[in-house]
Amino acid sequence: MLPCAEESITLGRPRNEPLDTGGVDRRLQRQWNTSSGADAVGNIVTQGFFDGIINQAGNGCAGKRFYTRDSFINATTTFPSVANSVTKREIATMFAHFTYQTGHFCYIEEINGASRSFCDQSNRQYPCAPGKSYHGRGPLLLSWNYNYGPCGQSLGLDLLRQPELVSSKPVVAFRTAMWFWMKSVRPVLNQGFGATIRAISSLECNGRNLGAVNARIRYYRDYCGQLGVDSGANVTC
Repeated sequence: MLPCAEESITLGRPRNEPLDTGGVDRRLQRQWNTSSGADAVGNIVTQGFFDGIINQAGNGCAGKRFYTRDSFINATTTFPSVANSVTKREIATMFAHFTYQTGHFCYIEEINGASRSFCDQSNRQYPCAPGKSYHGRGPLLLSWNYNYGPCGQSLGLDLLRQPELVSSKPVVAFRTAMWFWMKSVRPVLNQGFGATIRAISSLECNGRNLGAVNARIRYYRDYCGQLGVDSGANVTC
């Protein structure tokens, strides 16, 4: 079963300031680039690499008709620091989490997510729109109004009033994942894969869900191998 979004992307409330896509510490990013080989995103995420993941999803999966390599590439162009400085290890990290969260790009939305609103009514800065659900959507299962709000502001979209854009437009889906990535995951890349698990799904760490953690690690090591890059140290949390 797909992991619950409430236990993944939604654990830490992001800061409310606009996203700075170039805000990662440059020294740490240079260190990451040196150790894992910086390259243009399109040269790393080939059609073959992408197809090797999504082809493992069943034919009845909605995501198989939704997610595409082109939509991912198009989404990254709106985040220049990713498009220009991404590394093979970062791609392996990113797609390991995408794979786990979506079941090899099978799912566009969290399983049974629409049965809950995921509305934090105490958050007045990003109030819920009437009748809207903020359940997990997209490659990293963006959830809760306090994530949809600032994400939409950064992307120039009203995701509080139209959260369904994330599950109806593939490029938007990947852009929301990239927003969270830049905000909460990329800053800890230099600490190892384990730190990225904690950033996305901290409730899995410290032995609380070894199955989930080990699955993420397996995908990560697999993709590192496919891309010809070492997986590095500190892979667990």
